[in-house]
Amino acid sequence: MSFFYDQMEFACSHIVCNWTSGTMVTGLSSSLPGATSDPTTCPPLPRPRSVCDHDYDNRISVIPKAARALVPPPVPPRHFDSPAPKQPHATSDPPPVPPRGMEGSGESPIKANVNVLLINVGQLVDISKASGIQSNQKPVYCERCRAVMSAVSNSQNRQNTNGVWCCEFCGTENHLSGPGMLSRHPHLLLQRPCPGRDVLYVNEELDADYENLEDMLVVFCVDVSGSMSVTSEIAPGNAMRSPTYVSRLQGVQDALHKALSSLLQKSPHRRVALVTFNDEVTVYGDGTAVPVTVKDWALLDYDHLRERGETHSTPHCIAESLPSLTKRVKELREHGATALGPAALVSVAMASQYPGSKVIICTDGCANIGLGQLEQEQSHSPAPSPYFYSQLANYATEKGVIVSVMTFEGEDCRLAEVGRLADLTGGRVNIVNIGTVATEIQSALADNIMATGVMATLLAPDGVYFPFEDDEAHKLLREIGNVTEGFEITFQFAVKPDQVESFQRRDRIPFQLQLDFRTRDLQKVTRVITQQRRVTTSSWVWAGSLNMGVLGVHCAQLCARLTMEGRVLEAQNQLRAQQDLLKDISKQRPSPREESVYGNWINTMSMICEDLTTDNKESRETKDLHDPPSSPVTDLSDEAAKVVYQMKRAKSVASTKRTAEASKS
Repeated sequence: MSFFYDQMEFACSHIVCNWTSGTMVTGLSSSLPGATSDPTTCPPLPRPRSVCDHDYDNRISVIPKAARALVPPPVPPRHFDSPAPKQPHATSDPPPVPPRGMEGSGESPIKANVNVLLINVGQLVDISKASGIQSNQKPVYCERCRAVMSAVSNSQNRQNTNGVWCCEFCGTENHLSGPGMLSRHPHLLLQRPCPGRDVLYVNEELDADYENLEDMLVVFCVDVSGSMSVTSEIAPGNAMRSPTYVSRLQGVQDALHKALSSLLQKSPHRRVALVTFNDEVTVYGDGTAVPVTVKDWALLDYDHLRERGETHSTPHCIAESLPSLTKRVKELREHGATALGPAALVSVAMASQYPGSKVIICTDGCANIGLGQLEQEQSHSPAPSPYFYSQLANYATEKGVIVSVMTFEGEDCRLAEVGRLADLTGGRVNIVNIGTVATEIQSALADNIMATGVMATLLAPDGVYFPFEDDEAHKLLREIGNVTEGFEITFQFAVKPDQVESFQRRDRIPFQLQLDFRTRDLQKVTRVITQQRRVTTSSWVWAGSLNMGVLGVHCAQLCARLTMEGRVLEAQNQLRAQQDLLKDISKQRPSPREESVYGNWINTMSMICEDLTTDNKESRETKDLHDPPSSPVTDLSDEAAKVVYQMKRAKSVASTKRTAEASKS
């Protein structure tokens, strides 16, 4: 059963706002019905509780098998002489419940939060499919919380004769008849109705630096260090001939030739540049000019490297530069160290001239020279600087550049650090071999940016908060940056303990999503979606009514994020809770494909977290007891880092299917 409205999908049809405070995160209090007093099932946490550590007092009804329906009691006689007494306040419909007679069978406590929201940002920023909801008006913002007035505002808080809008999120009274408000929003003077529940506000003024979409740049940043000479057998030998071996560089060269030919056929006006690195960085550009070499002290000068990339001559389109680029790729030879950081900076700076551009990095070794070095090549070399890649990723995101990183299997490239370039910019992180590098490069080329500078703002009524976020406010800001097709994000929310009773008296709770972004043609757009969700005062939720897709994606994204932040114990608690919940859902509403995908995600993340806690058990527990969960994990293997980064950008099965169908059409 899916609850899907305008690319905003909730895991449960109702908002469940009641929980029991004072219990452990991993179980319910023994005083609750259906709770267990066995200490083995509810181990205490090794840290003090915080406001985020509440358990929802939800019990999930699991129906082991169908049973014969019970005969309902006789209907009482009707009375027409007196009307039925009025209820003191409106009550919401209850959430879906099991068939009659099954309510008490097989219940178990839900340890996971079912108040989860999934947003398909990749669809929402595609304004070509939203022409019918565009508005030529400007959004009317609340003076305090910056909520936007919508049709929900009109239905919940009708404007009174004095022209006052009482914000449904923070309760602030906004005077719509003031001179400043009327000058900015003249439509209020005409008493026009409030905008709808999904409105697209487009700023008709384009940025002055508008460029044609085909002008966006693809930069191939290729490792040509000595380790790229390692060979692998691609064809076994026999009595007639010897085995065939190919080096990593030869595999990359073949993949680049295929990529250039593909770009020529599909996007002949696309600009392509080549950058290589070993113990120096060589900028070939489109291959038509003399290469520029950066080495020695310049590899440690951030401003110099950035300027070198930003001022590089504009490459020609692939239709003009294919012969020269093909020749440059063919002449590449491997030797020297690995100046990955300086090469990545020059490549991103080159691509920054064209919003929507891509940088594809292919390497097989750990950066050991220049900026961003992660191991010291010599004793007098500067100390490793892993935070360089976060700084570079922020720069790329600001300029609308996607960075994809691929490393060769069997090597330690410190992907946990280098992978931040892809994680923060919307690119891909993967480990390849000679046989798969060409396919992975083609996949990276297919990831087109739908929007840049994306900022998501999620608002709920005062009294709601968002667990695992830095702030406990009812307003959440998430800087997303670049968005590709099919990109999804999830949030979970909860009601503060002292507000539960008042929220249970409500019939509905409003939610509002504001997406601010720039389109591919650099239009500034704000999309505002406002919904109301019913509240249930019941703590009973039928497992078959929950959305496995929303919960599965949220579990993968949240646990991967917590793991990378070093909050491994919290990630493990979430994984255990979600694993139990998904099992209960699958019993009531089997979906083999979803069960396989989401189950594999949870199992894989569980193994990674288990490895981390086993290797560093004592240090991890000390950190979770006393230190804030802000130190990122750096001791992940490349294979584990690849999985975690991919889980952070996990997509639902339905979204993956829609993307595949769209690519075929």
